[in-house]
Amino acid sequence: MKKAPFILILVLTFIAEALACYFMLTKIKDIKTDPVKVNECMYSISENYGDTSKYNRQLDYVVIDNNGKLIFKTRDGLSESINEAIKTRGLVLDLEVGGKPEGKVIFDYSMDEQLEVVKKDMIMLFSVIGVLQIVIIVAWYIYIKRSVITPFKNLNSFAARVAEGNLDIPLTMDKGHVFGAFTESFDLMRSELKKARLAEKKAADDKKEMVAKLSHDIKTPVASIKSTSEIGMAITKEERTKEMFGVIDSKTDQIKSLVDNLFTSSIQDITEIEVNPSMQSSDIIALLIKNSDYLSRAGEYKIPECNAFFDKLRLQQVFDNIFMNSYKYADTKMKVNAELSGDYLVIRVSDEGPGVKEEELPLIREKYKRGSNAGGNDGAGLGLYLTDYFMEKMDGKMGLKNLSPGFEVSVYLRVS
Repeated sequence: MKKAPFILILVLTFIAEALACYFMLTKIKDIKTDPVKVNECMYSISENYGDTSKYNRQLDYVVIDNNGKLIFKTRDGLSESINEAIKTRGLVLDLEVGGKPEGKVIFDYSMDEQLEVVKKDMIMLFSVIGVLQIVIIVAWYIYIKRSVITPFKNLNSFAARVAEGNLDIPLTMDKGHVFGAFTESFDLMRSELKKARLAEKKAADDKKEMVAKLSHDIKTPVASIKSTSEIGMAITKEERTKEMFGVIDSKTDQIKSLVDNLFTSSIQDITEIEVNPSMQSSDIIALLIKNSDYLSRAGEYKIPECNAFFDKLRLQQVFDNIFMNSYKYADTKMKVNAELSGDYLVIRVSDEGPGVKEEELPLIREKYKRGSNAGGNDGAGLGLYLTDYFMEKMDGKMGLKNLSPGFEVSVYLRVS
């Protein structure tokens, strides 16, 4: 609806009010007694003076004699004296019978009654016009609110959400108001901003994930190099060779320190690491465990034949974390047991170390949380956090349990 009809109707109602005022003022001025009826009543009284049953009663009047005594009245409540008639603006006429004055006839104008009628008419007319004006004003306000105020508030709220970084809620498109042409453009802007932000986030996360993955994967070969250098330094008898092995050992520590720093700084900003599980043969799992157990502490074990749901790369990282933690904190013999239990292939990896306090078991799953038994061993507190994260993404789970003595990590892989 356009604003012009509202304004036109409102102007017409004001004109109608002005015309109504003029009409009512004219009507008030025209209040008077009909002279024809007055003459008919006077003639009837004069001709039939003394016989009141024959008086013409078209109008209300009072008949008094020359002494002011009441002779006749058409009804009660009329002015019965000249003074009262003057106060009520009544019409006083001389009564002559046979050419002789016999008294006065006082015609009641009924000014109050006529004014009351005019008043009621005015109230009714102005009430109708007032209601019409209120309806028009309310309709105009609703139109303004729907077409201007509400859309503007929606645009303002939308702009505030975009400024806060909330790009998920679209702007409802409505071309039925003055901002209709802008809503589509604003929502396209939101959509493009969201695409750009998602692309930027994905690129940043991919870079951070790659750095974190590479830095974490470097730890295993570095640990193998360190272990080999320590063995070589222990068995060799030549001082020069021991010195070279010592250099290798020192450099592996340096590399490990740099890799830990790089890994920690990268993993802090990663919000999600990509995991792509699929149904695969359990034969692969034995090789993954062997790759992680580079010190060969797990002894003999057998993995039941089945198809399990896992991501090969991430499951390798899971076992790397488990074995690395055992090497670092327990440094004992290890044992691997695997069995089918319900919908899961359960692989339990245990050692003979001191374990952790019972109250700390739930905490060491969290990022940057380590057990109080960590002592002076280096670490970022991310191994079990990542293991738990990977298992959850592979529709499996991780279990932690203290043994007597020892510590056990259980890996649950869903089977088909």
